[in-house]
Amino acid sequence: MTFKEKYGQTALVAGASEGMGAAYAFALAERGMDLVLIARRVAPLEETARKITEQFGVKVQTISCDLADDDTTQQIIQAVDDKSIDFLVYNAALSYIGPYTETRLETHTNIAKVNMITQMALVYHFGGKMVERGKGGIVIMSSIAGFQGSGYLATYAATKAFNRVLAEGLWYEWKEKGVDVIACCAGATATPNYINTNPGKASPLEPKPQLPEQVVEECLQKIGKTPSFISGTGNKLVTFLMQHIFSRKMAIKMMGVGMRKMYGIKG
Repeated sequence: MTFKEKYGQTALVAGASEGMGAAYAFALAERGMDLVLIARRVAPLEETARKITEQFGVKVQTISCDLADDDTTQQIIQAVDDKSIDFLVYNAALSYIGPYTETRLETHTNIAKVNMITQMALVYHFGGKMVERGKGGIVIMSSIAGFQGSGYLATYAATKAFNRVLAEGLWYEWKEKGVDVIACCAGATATPNYINTNPGKASPLEPKPQLPEQVVEECLQKIGKTPSFISGTGNKLVTFLMQHIFSRKMAIKMMGVGMRKMYGIKG
């Protein structure tokens, strides 16, 4: 059975204009799936859609919206109309790097909306329809930052913990109903957003950033086989050390110190 035969005709990718989301879009198009691509910025979203259409000849619908808006879910549902969404990738995420109170509360609230609330609503709507049909797949992007408290990345890391736990719970609820759910816990990935933060080296243990395509291929190979996974050998090793060798207190300290070194944050 091919990927398309197993999951269906159409995939929706949220956060699809570049980086990891675009990599998912290309990988799913290569597997023969039509696409609904969502992102805030129109120009890069349309450019990604154009390249995919030219390369693979699949149908691509684009939806430009701000996933932090309160009515975003309804906008997306209306735009999709009666199209059946058979595979959902929620890749969109906001983050803030720096001391917690040195940005507005609105920033943290928007991070929660994009990374958790809108994601939860889309999974509820489209995942619920998959359960009714008895067929489908859902990828929720998480992060190894969510395995412990992460100083100077506190809100983002907390949302990534939520993402993983939500996916794992739905994996259990829906695995006998024909719907596969997986949390992909990525580490540093060489996306435009990551590169633009201009990170330094946190520690000798820090793995080399993965390419988006590496993370995506590992995830699409693993969905249906496990509720969650950590992408990349280096990330698996570092997470094992942080979770099983070092104390919780030490792991949290190492994350905070690493963030300060990477971004020159004053204590």
